Amino acid sequence: MGALLWLLVPFAAGLTASAWAWSTARRNPGPPDHDTWEDLDRFERLRTVLSAGDRCETA
Repeated sequence: MGALLWLLVPFAAGLTASAWAWSTARRNPGPPDHDTWEDLDRFERLRTVLSAGDRCETA
């Protein structure tokens, strides 16, 4: 019977999360971020800045 109780806990959590999502009108999540090239450009700029030779060196 204890094992069934452990199965009941995640089920109740999922049911509660579903009720919360439904009550806040989040039935459909927002669209995914499709701007991959902008993210890649931002990553490349960050990588360039971090690999620059003129950054501060610790003594």
